[in-house]
Amino acid sequence: MLAHVQEALQQGVRLEAVCERLGVAPRTIQRWRKPETAEDGRCGPHTRPANRLSEGEKRRMLAVANSEEFRDVSPKQLVPRLADRGEYVASEASFYRVLREAGQLSRRGPAKPPTPRPKAEHTARAPNQVWSWDITYLKGPVKGCFLYLYLVVDVFSRRIMGWRVHEEESSAHAAALIRETWQAAGHPEGLVLHSDNGGPMKGATMLATLQWLGVAPSFSRPRVSDDNAFSEALFRTLKYRPSFPQRPFASTQDAHAWVEHFVAWYNTKHQHSAIRFVTPEARHFGLDVALLAQRHQVYQRARARHPERWSRDTRDWTPAGPVRLNPSPEAQEPKRIG
Repeated sequence: MLAHVQEALQQGVRLEAVCERLGVAPRTIQRWRKPETAEDGRCGPHTRPANRLSEGEKRRMLAVANSEEFRDVSPKQLVPRLADRGEYVASEASFYRVLREAGQLSRRGPAKPPTPRPKAEHTARAPNQVWSWDITYLKGPVKGCFLYLYLVVDVFSRRIMGWRVHEEESSAHAAALIRETWQAAGHPEGLVLHSDNGGPMKGATMLATLQWLGVAPSFSRPRVSDDNAFSEALFRTLKYRPSFPQRPFASTQDAHAWVEHFVAWYNTKHQHSAIRFVTPEARHFGLDVALLAQRHQVYQRARARHPERWSRDTRDWTPAGPVRLNPSPEAQEPKRIG
């Protein structure tokens, strides 16, 4: 850019006009022309402040700040406490400055190192091994009040295993839903139930029910929004359905009827992209194997009729494999292309 500026100046264009065209100030061009090795010409103050703190005073301030009485408090609290005792050591700003110079502005005293919270990793190789559940809001008949949809989904098949609509969030409602869903699924053994860290998920009634059923609880990491992705994705599908009401539900019964219709469509008619475009019901009960084999035969016959239209293999219609909940980066399989 300096070369273009110099070229314009040699042609008689004023520096102000060039700077206006470039959107910079003339002082900026002068600074760019300055060699990078040039030192700052400002010399700064020649004298030290007369009221500066002596080294002895700084040592005393550090001793007071690190004493057993004050090592757990900030200078904002330390200075008033000294004043209550009739003592003045230094101002609050001076305490902050001295502590910063000494590298002690952070918490003083013993402190536990941060505890890493690994994310819960589970692999579902068959139905009823890993479930995910959550609660979402539905607009109710009264403005500002909501209905609550409790929903359980099987991670392997994406089948909705159980659901309820209630007027409040509670651990008792959640425990009743999980118990009924577990019984309807045939009392699966070794089941893992994943959820976030909400109150209904970690309530005493809920945890006691899971222990009685032999279900292992699994929780998302605190303040991590995508550790329960299967339930969140299902809620997005639900609320982006064209038939999802734009107006609030008139009653709990009204919401119940709509969700019942949605669950029937989702489980038996929705061809899920993550499981080779078969329905969750077909995947859950093993019907997807024959269906995908039939699709493979259709593609093989089409390729035999017109082999020139395929430069590579036909579309992959093999059944989807195991499903990992929150897999670590090294455990993730590379995506297939084509």
